[in-house]
Amino acid sequence: MKQNILVIGGNGKTGSRVAENLKQSGHNVRVVGRKTNPNFNWEDIDTYSSALKNMDRAYIVYYPDLAMPGSRDAITILTEKALEAGLEKVVLLSGKGETEAEACEDIVANSGLNYTLVRASWFNQNFSEGAFLEFVLNGVVALPRSEVKIPFVDTDDIADVVSKVIVDDAYNGQTITVTGPQKRTFKEVVSIMSEAIDKHIQFVPISIDEFKEGMRKAGLPDSYIWLFGYLFKEVLGNPDNQEVSNDVAEVLGRPAKDFETFAKETAATGIWS
Repeated sequence: MKQNILVIGGNGKTGSRVAENLKQSGHNVRVVGRKTNPNFNWEDIDTYSSALKNMDRAYIVYYPDLAMPGSRDAITILTEKALEAGLEKVVLLSGKGETEAEACEDIVANSGLNYTLVRASWFNQNFSEGAFLEFVLNGVVALPRSEVKIPFVDTDDIADVVSKVIVDDAYNGQTITVTGPQKRTFKEVVSIMSEAIDKHIQFVPISIDEFKEGMRKAGLPDSYIWLFGYLFKEVLGNPDNQEVSNDVAEVLGRPAKDFETFAKETAATGIWS
């Protein structure tokens, strides 16, 4: 059945992929952001209603992260307006092992809407489309928490899961935890990327304070620096964030993509050259 589906954050790592998947499946997709028509801005609640108008379902990605102050109020107001607009269901992208994100999950779960929560580990694409790409290109990846093993997840897998559960009501009320199939340290994934592009990339373990100071020197905003400090300290320090889930395979009927496959596919695109 064709649905009218809103994708909030449709230009992001998962949103762009979800929007494309749903369009390919024949659904009517409305991608919204600050520069779209209608536009959508998390900081301007007056933009919420026009984005939700005439939509059946919505994929919600809060920018830059549900850990940020203000996320609970924004999610509360959005879900209230979604209920008023007559939406049938929402899917929230959440963070694995994030206390603040789990508070937003509770808001969605108690909103009166049908919902599915998709709780994700750290993205593979942070190294190809996000914050760590510049490190890879420069040949030196300097990151804290070098000892932590992370079940990095591919955004293709996240998008495929979201695209299925948003239209399949069998997943209503469920929390789907999406991770990769193995746990890797930052040093291990740097080695995998290095092998994939046949170029030495050095991994340098640093402290969280050193990482934050480097961000300050690069001129990044305080809110961004705070967020990464939180993610490294609280999220990667949470043992729950280090557990591998089989939910991708259970939902999609195929294994989750491993980091080696991601690295080979990304190297072939030339983005790391």
